[in-house]
Amino acid sequence: MAPVAPPHRLPVRTLVAASIGNAVEWYDWTIYATFSIYFATQIFPAENEALALLSTLATYALAFFFRPLGGWLLGRFADLRGRRTAMLLTIVLMAGGSLAIALLPTFEMVGWLAPILLLLARVAQGMSLGGEVSNASAYLAEIAPPARRGRYSSFFYISTGSAVLIASLLGALLATTMSEDQLASYGWRIPFLIGGVLGFVGLWLRRSMPETDQFEENKSKAQALKHPLLTTLREHPRAVVQLVGFTLLSTLCYYTFFSALTPFAVKSRGADAGEVFVALSIATALFVALQYPMGALSDRFGRRPQLLVWSAGTALLIVPLSALIGPGIGNLLVVFCVGLGLYTMMTSIAPAIMSELFPTELRGLGIGAWYNLTVATFGGTAPLVIQSLSQAGLADAFFAYVAVGAAIAFVVILTLRETKGEVLR
Repeated sequence: MAPVAPPHRLPVRTLVAASIGNAVEWYDWTIYATFSIYFATQIFPAENEALALLSTLATYALAFFFRPLGGWLLGRFADLRGRRTAMLLTIVLMAGGSLAIALLPTFEMVGWLAPILLLLARVAQGMSLGGEVSNASAYLAEIAPPARRGRYSSFFYISTGSAVLIASLLGALLATTMSEDQLASYGWRIPFLIGGVLGFVGLWLRRSMPETDQFEENKSKAQALKHPLLTTLREHPRAVVQLVGFTLLSTLCYYTFFSALTPFAVKSRGADAGEVFVALSIATALFVALQYPMGALSDRFGRRPQLLVWSAGTALLIVPLSALIGPGIGNLLVVFCVGLGLYTMMTSIAPAIMSELFPTELRGLGIGAWYNLTVATFGGTAPLVIQSLSQAGLADAFFAYVAVGAAIAFVVILTLRETKGEVLR
């Protein structure tokens, strides 16, 4: 009788260490979008509140365009020097940027130096996040057994969702315990200060992470590559198009539900800020709870079916859901829970899907450059687009825009081959 193999044990400490950087990164980006309505007139001239908010969101969007640069430089750095080393660098950049924003002088104190300093901090965070997503994704995929890559990948957004939940709960707490004047004068600094502290906790956890075997075995190939970015286009054009196609919808979903809807619901639809934070918090808890089960389902039934259901469901439901946004926590719960419930079908397996597109010597760069270029184009502008359309009386057009992105993603996903259980190239 053949010996029975011992049950697989998840390396929880390593998985948490790998994914905590992404948690800190997304916490910082979420609190920026969430609290922008409070600190806009502190950093920009307060005479025109609408223009100050648009300027703050424009800074948010502009920083996104440094993500491709960070993804390219830090992705290539990870392919040459290791995933772990690159991940230590990204979390230091993000934590430093968060602390800098927490301590920013106001426009009244230093004039236009205040928005310049804000922009510099956001640029550092943008480059950091560009490298973090690709390198953490590659790390999680490379340490996973082929039959469990979906499960390992799910930790990426378990950490992200948990961090966003913390940001949402913190927003609800501050919105209910502080006046708008207090939030605008100093309360908005508190979550950024907490983000900086969390970043250094993440740095401590990552210090003992092992390097992946796949990197060690393939680093000579990466070093021998000439013009690696062009190589992704020349030798893997199909993978590039597929990555751009499903990332387009993924980033629109993320910024719609986690960032853009909060100020939109409060400013444009008259929703109570506290109710929005509570609804988002409950939906985010559901989002976190579904990650591991969805990752396990993909290991059993495949990646492609989940992605098809996600893109088709979003295309069909996003416009009807948008009609429910407004006063009343019941409607808000439906919007956030349905939207984020669908989104877990993608996020639970995102590191696996992206890592399975490129070989090891190009994985960090391939994901870093093309994923982040797509996110910068469609995600960084999402809050700005929804705010501008709202002021023009065309807010509903944004949700039609997301529906079109979902239809495009559905067509692209049809071209993906099934990769569950395969050994990474």
